[in-house]
Order: sequence, then structure tokens, then C-alpha cells
Amino acid sequence: MVKVGFIKGYGINYSGTISKIKKNENSLQPIFEAITNSFESLKLKTNDTSIKTILISVNLSKNLFSDQQENFNFNEILIEDNGIGVNDREFERLISLNDDRKGFSNKGTGRVQFLHFFDKTTISSIYENTESSVGYSKRILELSKKKPFLDQNAIVKYISNEESIEKPIKTSVSFIDPLSDNDKSLYCSLTTQILKEEIISHYLDYFCENRNNLPIIEIQITVDNKLKERVAINSSDIPDIEYETGFNINYSEFSTDSNQIQTTTEFEKFNLKSFKIHKEKLLKNKLILTSKGELASNIKLNNLLPQDQINNMRYLFLLSGEYIDGKDSDSRGDLRIPLRAEFKKDQQTLFNNREIILEDIEESTNKVIEDYYSEIKKKKEDKEVNIEKLKKMFLLNDETLKSLNIGINDTDDDILKKVYQSDAKIIAKRDANIKKQIEQIEKLDTNSVSYKDDLETQINELVTTIPQQNRTALTHYVARRKLVLELFDKILKKQLELLKNGERIDEDLMHNLIFQQASDDPSKSDLWILNEEFIYFTGCSEHKFSKVKIGGELLFKKEFEEEEERYLNSLGERRLDKRPDILLFPEEGKCIIIEFKAPDVNASVHLTQIDKYANLIRNYTKEKFQITRFYGYLIGESIEPRDVTGTVTRYEESPNFKYLFRPSENVSGYDGRKNGSIYSEVIKYSTLLERAQLRNKVFIDKLTE
Repeated sequence: MVKVGFIKGYGINYSGTISKIKKNENSLQPIFEAITNSFESLKLKTNDTSIKTILISVNLSKNLFSDQQENFNFNEILIEDNGIGVNDREFERLISLNDDRKGFSNKGTGRVQFLHFFDKTTISSIYENTESSVGYSKRILELSKKKPFLDQNAIVKYISNEESIEKPIKTSVSFIDPLSDNDKSLYCSLTTQILKEEIISHYLDYFCENRNNLPIIEIQITVDNKLKERVAINSSDIPDIEYETGFNINYSEFSTDSNQIQTTTEFEKFNLKSFKIHKEKLLKNKLILTSKGELASNIKLNNLLPQDQINNMRYLFLLSGEYIDGKDSDSRGDLRIPLRAEFKKDQQTLFNNREIILEDIEESTNKVIEDYYSEIKKKKEDKEVNIEKLKKMFLLNDETLKSLNIGINDTDDDILKKVYQSDAKIIAKRDANIKKQIEQIEKLDTNSVSYKDDLETQINELVTTIPQQNRTALTHYVARRKLVLELFDKILKKQLELLKNGERIDEDLMHNLIFQQASDDPSKSDLWILNEEFIYFTGCSEHKFSKVKIGGELLFKKEFEEEEERYLNSLGERRLDKRPDILLFPEEGKCIIIEFKAPDVNASVHLTQIDKYANLIRNYTKEKFQITRFYGYLIGESIEPRDVTGTVTRYEESPNFKYLFRPSENVSGYDGRKNGSIYSEVIKYSTLLERAQLRNKVFIDKLTE
């Protein structure tokens, strides 16, 4: 029997683990989590014929400005239901988030949102208890991540569990003391209508499937314990089924020799319900398999892309059937319906000899949808006609077009962008292959008797990788690079008019030539001068650390611990305001740092600059990024090898390629973060130019034969 008091976790450290679970961006998320728990509790109440209810209550109180400005203080948000209650079994499920055998990220983490949003969450539940002399007990729990809890390595406190004469069964979840002022402000400004619309939007799929069997859902706002507003969510608020039909799908089985999958004459009946909903209420078109009255999993909707809309309407399709119900696993919603390849591979171990294949379900359902909805069919046909026109007009690659997801609402501009972006990926892949072949050429032994023959063979292989229809485009591509390198050479030799008049070569001039400052699109840069692959990476040029983004998300944290904040602004420096010249992110966990110095500046004076930047990225970025591998490039022209090796002894001179390098060094990790590593090079502009000219010359010589 669990004792009253903190329920300690074993095999898990809550202080560290909870911080790794991201707070949801939606301030209503804890309310949604509690409502979901209420739905589940009501579903478990199978032997009770009483009316099922859920009440969502926002409880406020007046302050000095309430009468004039409708401004209130926050008291609590309360979610109540008359489901099964937190009986012994449900109690064990609730506290199983403490059981590391389940895995913290796999069970109970939704309730961590309670902890992220509120200082205190109280769960009070009256439940049926056959061991109680009065037949009922009342259990009270408190959830929090405040210090007294975490000091005990706990997030749940067992307050009491006593016999209760209160009836009927009822569970309430009370949220008190929002941790964020922004969240508190939003809760105080909620109206019943806003909450109603948000809840319907969040649970739209569930409501559509269960519109005729909904519990009574009421939303109210009270001020000083007096009812201010009340609304209900009724079946009339849920979209009607527009179309419902049944159809058959045949089983598949292996042929006698078990080498081929063939269709049988046996079949199962499926039922399709469709809903047409305004685009503001249904954000994506969906085709969903339902099992035993609940949503199970999405499958492919071939006729519409998620964001497509026709006359401002989107479509929701729900597919059900006894076959789907029978394929549901113990993990609710985890359907064991095989793809064709899975059936062929694992037929003897995981599946029956006869199965209905998922692709057949998708194909049959999409055909039913297209046959009924003439507007979808017409839009699809119009799209195909228009794509054919574009293909002929711009000689678009047919295979490329087939590989793209083109929506019925896509404009000509949208379609062409998708095609050209796809072509760019093909070009990138081809360039990478060309680069590999050039590297093979560079490795040829010039002293070998067969050198000329080997070279000719390699050159011929290189040419075969460049499709004939692309040779003209490639010629322009290489010619442009040649012009860039000529400009680079003129800058270094001070042959530009500006430099002829005695102006110094500023590092910004070199920087902007290679990658325009304030840019965040390496694909439009000339970073290939440094390395051919760099133009394909994510990155930015001359951005403050605090503004750097990866995939649209800020790289660095917004909030810091006290000691972190102290360091970042110590010695009169604002370290996150620093602007590295170039940051590139080739893949998860890796970062390339490039710093330019004016040609007349002694580069050895700046040897530790990149190391400091790497340390900031290693320790003060968001936990999810965890960058541990760094590659640093310090680029200048006034480079004295003895200055470099004499200042940082780990640097060595490359014997062949005119640069200095430092093998892997530690990048210290603080506050629980492990050490990273950094590899560094110090290179002259003239060396980069020479390398790039040699690479480009291979193309030019062959293309101008």
C-alpha cells in the first residue's frame, strides 16, 4: 500500500528528465491533457447507465479594475468528469510515470505538461471501492515540480485516501498558480466561446466519429464563485456526415509456389463516412482508419494534399470495419495491417496466409472518394491537364513531375518551384558524384606507365555522368564559377579600381564575395570556393548568435541559469551578440565555423576566436540540438607558419596543400554537457583560389574540347 507523502522515483532523476521534455507552445495544452484523461475515464465506465459528463471551469476573482476593464485575477482551472475515477488500478497507471521500466518518454509524459504550466495540480477522485465499509473512497494527489518535490526526487504527492460518503463517482483536476505570466494572462482573458471553439478544433476527429454518443460537455466561467458564462458542446456543433457508403475489399494471399501475392475472391466489408468542413475548422484533409469507435491511424489520401481546399472546404474521411477492429493491438490504435512488402517478407512469422493489404485499402478507398466527389475528380483532372501543358512548355522532366506532391490548389508558380527545387537536388547529387570522380583523377599516379590511359578512362567516366541534355546548362554553371574566381584573383592582386587607388582589402570584401553578409541561404553563395559541399548545408552569414536559427527555430536558449547568465555578460561582454562570419550545419550534431581576416592582418592573433565560438555553441544552445563536432576554418593571407605553430603548438603544417591544421581538440562541456571536439585549419586566400581554379579547370577543359 502506498504511504501518504511524496512518491519517490527510482531509476530516474526528475530534475534532469523533466527539463528535457519540452513545454508545449499551446497554453491550453494542460487542459487538453486533462480532457483526454476524462474521455478515457468515461470510456472505462461500462457498467453505469448514468449520463456521462465533463465540466471545464475557469474560476476567476475580481480586482480593483474588474468593473471598468473586465480585468480579473486567476484562481484555478477545473476539469471534472464522472468517469471510473482514480481507483487502485487507475492510480497505479497514474504513478507508473515513476516506473523507469516503462520508459519516461513512453508513458505519462502528457502529465508533465501539468508541471510545466502550473505550480500546483490537484487530482481529487471519489471512486467505487468494494473494500470500503461505505462502498466508496476519496483519493487526493498533488503534482508539481517545485523544489520540495524535486528535493525528494518526486513529482507526485499522495495527500490522502479515505472512505467517503460522498456520491456519485467524480474526478476533478484543479490547476492552480500558472508558472508563466503570459499563460496566466491568457487564462484570465478566456471566454466560454473561445474555449468551446478551441476544444472542438482540437478534438474534431473524435467528435465527428462519436457525434451521436458524446458525453455532456459544459464549459463555464465563474467570478467570485458566481456563474458568469456557460456553454455546452452538443452534437449539433459537430459537422454532419455528408456521405456514407459501404464497399468490399478482397483478401490477398501467396500463390501456390509462395512467390507471388494474388487477390482472392474472399472479401471484407468496409464503411466510409465523409465530412465536408470549412477550412478554418479543419486544417488538413485526412483519411483515417477507426477501430472500435476510436481514431487509429492516418492513411494516404491520394486525391487531395493535406492543405488542398475546394470552395473553402476541406474533407475528413473515416474508414471503419470489423477487419480493422480485429487488427487492433493491445496498444490502442496500433493496427497490424501489413504493407505489401511487409506481407511478402514476414508472411510466415507475423501475418496470416490471407490478409488485406494496406495499399489495397488505400487504393479502394480513394477510388470510392473520387467516384462520389465529382468536384475532387474534376479538380484532379484539371490539375493533370495543366501539368501536361507546363511539361511541354518548359520541357519538364516527366519522372521529376511524377515524384512530386502537386496539390489541386498549386499555381503554375508553385508547380515550377517544386520542379526546380527537385531538379536542384538532382544536380546536387550529380555534382557530388562528379566531385568524387575528380578526386579519383587527382589520385592517379602520374609516374605510372598507364597514367594517360587511366586518365582518359576516368575522364570518359566523368563525362558519362553528365547527361547530354544538361551539358549547355553545365557550361554556363562552370563559366559563372570561372568569373567568380577571376574576381577573387583581382581582389587579391588589388586590380580592382577601388584597390588601385590605395584602399586596403577589407575582410568584408572577401566575406561578401564568398557568402553575402546577413544571408541565410548557402545555396546562393560561392562557398564552393572553400568546399563543394558547403553550398548544400544549412547556415547563415554574419548573424548574432542569439538570432541564429536551424530549421526556423532559434539555436540558442532564451532563458539561462544564473551562472550561465553571469558568464555570458561578464567582463563587459555580451557574448551572444557576437557575430561569427559564417556558421554551417552539415548534419545533426555538427557545426562548421568560418572566420575571415583582412589579407594584411596577421591571422595568428585570432587563433582562439573560433574555439570560443565553439564553446558558446556547445554549452548554451537548446538541449535538442546538442552540437558536439566542430570544424573551424580561419582564412587570411598574412599567415606566418611559425607564428601559428609557435602560438598554439598543436597546429601542424600540411606538407602538400599549403595550409596548417590542428587535429581534434576538446571543446569543454559545462553543467552536465559532455565535451565536444574541434578540428581546425588556417588557410590562405591564395591557397583557396588555387584549389578552386584547379577544380574548375577540369570541367572547362573537357567542355571546351
